[in-house]
Amino acid sequence: MSLTIKEIKAPVAKEMELFEDKFKEAMKSDVALLDKISYYIIKRKGKQLRPLFVFLSAKMCGQITEGTYLAASLIELLHTATLVHDDVVDDASERRGFLSINALWKNKIAVLVGDYLLSKGLMLTTENNRLDLLQIVSNAVKEMAEGELLQMEKARKLDIDETVYYKIIKQKTASLVAACCGTGACSVVEDKKLVDSMINIGTNVGMAFQIKDDIFDFGSSENIGKPTGIDIRERKMTLPLIYTLNKVDSKSKRNIINTFKRYNEDTVKVKEVIKMVIENGGIKYAEKKMHEYKNKALLEIKNIPDSPSKSAFIGLIEYSINREK
Repeated sequence: MSLTIKEIKAPVAKEMELFEDKFKEAMKSDVALLDKISYYIIKRKGKQLRPLFVFLSAKMCGQITEGTYLAASLIELLHTATLVHDDVVDDASERRGFLSINALWKNKIAVLVGDYLLSKGLMLTTENNRLDLLQIVSNAVKEMAEGELLQMEKARKLDIDETVYYKIIKQKTASLVAACCGTGACSVVEDKKLVDSMINIGTNVGMAFQIKDDIFDFGSSENIGKPTGIDIRERKMTLPLIYTLNKVDSKSKRNIINTFKRYNEDTVKVKEVIKMVIENGGIKYAEKKMHEYKNKALLEIKNIPDSPSKSAFIGLIEYSINREK
């Protein structure tokens, strides 16, 4: 039976509560406008899966320290900064059902807010002499930017094969989950082998997490539901689609590519592509690959001693691929 988020959080519930106060403190500024925007960002926070990965990783590797709170704050600050900047780049007016920062305060302020959050993250680590944490997270931010640019480059030519796809999602998504797990471990132990192992676990979880996101765009093999086709409209080549393109005949392949290039806003044609993906086993293939990555993570986690935090971490892995949205 799958654990609920509340059950998953249980081993670190007190620490997560204290983290919220520490994070609010980390966001504070003498500039009233920044404080107002920071309050808006904190108010619309999601499930807080990233800090949860940090705290569970730390607690199953050792005893939570001030460095763990620092690691979680650093992850949230730098990730929030990338989201604010992403919304400007994408000209997005919403984020998680709320108006984006750029929609409310315009692009210039949004870019400056993102810069501020980045600098706060850098200052937190330098002031506390935790360059080890900064190194892990900075590498993730670099990877995320490279992955985004690689996706943009490939999207123009529509020449993304499976190998390139895995590289993109490893950089864009998995690198951040890897940083959560790596900084969590790094905040409580000096064992580089254990930290590297947690980074590997996080990478595999992140890969599975992103493939699950890809599947949402089409529905699942069990329950098609109401697929949205947002990735197709945005010309994003995802795993179910890549698999389908390699399987269908040349005429169907041309039709899919033509929809991508010229009719990505045509609801009827997008639905036709979604139907083709489902009928050709694209969803089932993606689900198979998602479970392969999940199992890689579970295999490596066996090397870590059993504890309530480890059980919760495994529950979080299962939640990542069983979630409904």
